[in-house]
Formats: sequence, structure tokens, C-alpha cells
Amino acid sequence: LGHTGVRTLLNSGNAVFSSPGRSADGHARAIHDALLERPGLDLHVVVVPSRTFRSIVEQNPLAPSEDVHSRLLVAFAQQPAAITALSALTPLVQPTERFFIGGHAAYLLCTDGITKSKVATALIGKAGKAVTTRNRATVRKLDEMVAEKGPRQPGPSSSARYTA
Repeated sequence: LGHTGVRTLLNSGNAVFSSPGRSADGHARAIHDALLERPGLDLHVVVVPSRTFRSIVEQNPLAPSEDVHSRLLVAFAQQPAAITALSALTPLVQPTERFFIGGHAAYLLCTDGITKSKVATALIGKAGKAVTTRNRATVRKLDEMVAEKGPRQPGPSSSARYTA
């Protein structure tokens, strides 16, 4: 696929890579098609440019204390309209939860736990088909990977960094 500097985050289904010549949408389609062809997986793929990813992390309005990282979900989408559409979940928000929809991501803090949240259940289920959701701990690890400069990878100097 032409990606360089590919680094994965354990078995999380996430990768950080550099690549020239395609948009984030183009990368998402190419990765989807490659996974469909071999090994035959039809998965929803979201690719976020590194600058956008870092902005999503930095602008998180629900930055919790360290002890609740597993209860803060961040939803990413390939298309901004998919994030906007999550506003339909607002009536499901419980008094102990906080839900915020930003321009590039949605944030859900489930203080009573993800399994007790109707919004989290919806995000992970049918209502979240067009998004992918990660907890704050995973997002922070990916952000660290995106921020790492590391050795320069061979390839064109115009390559951009992405998170998938």
C-alpha cells in the first residue's frame, strides 16, 4: 500500500504510518479493500491525519483524572457528518455521564462504567456503525506514537502521518 514507518498498538487494530499521495479517505478505502481481499475481512476503517488526531486529543473537553481513562470513550469517523449524527444519542445520556460532540470526534465519559451506559452501548452497536470508538488510554498511547519523531523513514519528503 506504500506506507512507511508503520507501527501498531499491540492487538488493538490501530496503526500509525506515513504515506504520500493519498487523502485520509483514500487511505481508508485502500486499507479496507486490502483487508477485504486478504484476509477476507470487511471492516470499517477510519484513517485520521496526525494533525487532526493530535487536535482531537488536545481539545478533549472531558479530560478526566487518570483513574477513569477506561471510562472515557472517543469516537472517530471518516466523515464529519457521522460525528454530527451522534447527536441523536443525546437523549440517552444519564445524569452521571458527560457527552460532547466536537467537529472531528465525540467524547463520552461514563462515570458509572461503559457497560452501564446506554450511549456507549449505542456507540458500540448499530448507532456507531459509521464511527470507531477507543477508550482514553488507547487514544493516549496512539497520541504518543503520533508524537514520536523516530528515525526518518525512506520515501518522499512530502509524506504525511496518519492514524488508522
